[in-house]
Amino acid sequence: MKGFLLAIGLLLAVPCAAVVTPEEAKALVQSTADKVIERVRTEREVLRADRSRLYGLVNELVVPHFDFGRIARWVLGKHWPTANAQQRQRFTDEFKKLMVRTYATVLLEYVDQEIRYLPLNADPNAERITVRTEIAAPGGGAPLPVNYRLHARDNEWKVYDISVDGISLLSTYRSSFAADIQRLGLDGLITQLAQKDTLGVQVQKK
Repeated sequence: MKGFLLAIGLLLAVPCAAVVTPEEAKALVQSTADKVIERVRTEREVLRADRSRLYGLVNELVVPHFDFGRIARWVLGKHWPTANAQQRQRFTDEFKKLMVRTYATVLLEYVDQEIRYLPLNADPNAERITVRTEIAAPGGGAPLPVNYRLHARDNEWKVYDISVDGISLLSTYRSSFAADIQRLGLDGLITQLAQKDTLGVQVQKK
């Protein structure tokens, strides 16, 4: 993937008590990201030394705001309907763990870079929106666009895809996993995911 993989993302949506709006999504995405970054900056050395605490922080602040059920179904594509209940659950669990580890690793590397939140361009009653951000490049280089696609579900916003530099993270996974399933079978893919620390994509600063 070109440039840098933010991995599942610096951002999320948080539950809203009433009807959700795009403005609420953007504001809450930003406030939650600030909370994550503050915790990581404050506890950086401890988190570097104990990755289990870092993964716990990501699980606490990030994971609840992603729609992993939808993500897992979309990523498996045509293989989801033919998978049994146990395979579906195992895949969802392992994919979620992998995304947590990948995100946590990248977070430590990029936590000091500025995130810019761009103006929203969405209908006030939209049930799907894109929150656009940019990651500032060191030395004044071109910023990296990172966009978060969210949908409204049960009166809260949930992230269901992220694009980095115009490339959908989930589309990339879907293509990669389809090839792995053809080679290894679904159970083989699940075992492979369980054995990996990251998704195997190189993370490089621009």
